[in-house]
Amino acid sequence: MTVEYSGKGDPARSLALLWRTGERTSRKGKPELSVDRIVRAAIEVADAEGLQALSMRRVAERLGVGTMSLYTYVPGKPELFDVMLDTVYGETARPEDVPGGWRGRLEQIARENWALYLRHPWLLQVAANRPVLGPNVTAKYDYELRAVDGIGLTDLEMDSVITLITGFVHGAARGAVEAAQAESRTGMSDEQWWAAHAPFLSRIADPARFPVASRVGQSAGEALNAAYSPEHAFEFGLRRVLDGIEALVNTRREPQT
Repeated sequence: MTVEYSGKGDPARSLALLWRTGERTSRKGKPELSVDRIVRAAIEVADAEGLQALSMRRVAERLGVGTMSLYTYVPGKPELFDVMLDTVYGETARPEDVPGGWRGRLEQIARENWALYLRHPWLLQVAANRPVLGPNVTAKYDYELRAVDGIGLTDLEMDSVITLITGFVHGAARGAVEAAQAESRTGMSDEQWWAAHAPFLSRIADPARFPVASRVGQSAGEALNAAYSPEHAFEFGLRRVLDGIEALVNTRREPQT
């Protein structure tokens, strides 16, 4: 999977576009185009066709305008990409009242991020080490940090907990997206794949030679009705991640000796 990086455009132009400090309007005073319309069209292209299809020309085609008309509003594709990212990260719900304390709040954050990746699979191609410095990304980070504020963690630990949660969701969502795309990209459903390999599997899956793998594989397959369930992996992993964070939080409540 090709990795894309944010922040490849001119920093001043990107930040001005992200924070809308110098947005241009139509020269004729008509509402045909705006930064928001262009960004939404770009997101639709990425959702439907993937990042590899994203170009200024392709966005213009979707809007039914000439490519050069986009440059009145957006400096170029790198800056447009930054605003696309900031826009979709603004989609996550941020309720103030979430039951279940800090654990419930982190679970809500995890599920919102999971849903976001499934809506926009191209986000999984974006490197996380250079965040977009836009209003939605900043608000999202602030909200997620507040989920664990005041529970005894240091500032670094708070940041690390959010990184752990979002990193886990990223990996789990990638597995879910790959599983969902497998049939369209290989031309073969999971059922067809297993049917084709079943005769050979019976020869190599020797219980006498691989007793644990045979037993566990059969049990998991029967329980999940598949060799792999992205949903089960997400639910099981999220509980274990939260258990680990809870163990850390509990150490701050224990009396020091």
